Amino acid sequence: MPYWLAPVGAGYPDLLQKFAIYGLFATGFNILFGLTGYLSFGHAAFLGVGSYTAVWTFKLLGMNPLPAAVMAILASGVFALLIGYVSLRRSGIYFSILTLAFAQMSYNLAYSVLTPITNGETGLRVLRSDPRLFDGNGGADGPLIANLFGIDMIGYPGFYFCAVVMLIGFFIAQRIFRSPFGIMLRAVKTNQNRMNYTGLNPRPYTLAAFVISGMYAGLAGALLCITDPLAGAERMQWTASGEVVLMTILGGAGTLLGPIFGAVLIKYFENIFSAFNEHTLNDIFSFLPDFLQAPVVAVSGLFVGEGWHLTLGVLFMLIVIFLPGGLMEGFTRIGRLFRRSPDKGEPSGATAPAE
Repeated sequence: MPYWLAPVGAGYPDLLQKFAIYGLFATGFNILFGLTGYLSFGHAAFLGVGSYTAVWTFKLLGMNPLPAAVMAILASGVFALLIGYVSLRRSGIYFSILTLAFAQMSYNLAYSVLTPITNGETGLRVLRSDPRLFDGNGGADGPLIANLFGIDMIGYPGFYFCAVVMLIGFFIAQRIFRSPFGIMLRAVKTNQNRMNYTGLNPRPYTLAAFVISGMYAGLAGALLCITDPLAGAERMQWTASGEVVLMTILGGAGTLLGPIFGAVLIKYFENIFSAFNEHTLNDIFSFLPDFLQAPVVAVSGLFVGEGWHLTLGVLFMLIVIFLPGGLMEGFTRIGRLFRRSPDKGEPSGATAPAE
């Protein structure tokens, strides 16, 4: 990826890390939304819980990313179990509103009430005075960057660590999709009433999917802190929950690769298109005559820079209208065009049957 994404300006490590982390986040969300059809607007809460847990693990134990990731998975799983147990008593829009309410409650708690634990609006970070039991006595020369076997988790090493974790998460999601458990989740999405009539209780399956999805989100939050040891309450805002919904729908809900493509697309727009300013646009359209350059730059400026959300909105509308199945549906259609045989009749040399 650092090589084949370089021509489009996406080969630098910070953006590649976001591709891997949010691809993992969307993959976990897809286990809930794509398989069961339960739309959660509160998954950012688990992202935040995973982030705070990872930073506290750094502060107490040391800067090794593995314990931080494990503790984040466990903490977010327990938190998802509590929220899911209450929220899954309802379905449809009521479930979505409940998850949104829990996420906003978590955000407000992290921002103001639980400041001794979260450090409020300033954010929680690792200090040199922290105990860090396995990194010495926390003196002035203590490490403040996550490191695995002496390799600092920043730059490309941090990306490769996140990429490996994402691939493991993808493999687990693949096994879930193809397992009897995954078939039961699809049955919940298809017709939950029929499951009830046959004597099957769908709630344990939906609760398990909710918890697994929350654990994926917590792991993604831990990876955000492994590459940058700082946790803030803004990761729990409703906009972060809406973002992962967009990623999944844009890529293709219910598919394995779709959410990852959706995450890459949105993060690319966020980091590349938002960096375009008036000076950059003038350089791009410098070949135009002066009387055309100014209006073209003015119109283009509405879709880039601070207006990159407008471009994303237009793209989202086009995909929803023309590709309801997301990017994966588009890839499938293109694949069918290439696989289609030019001769749809009988094989060469065959003769038509006599009347």
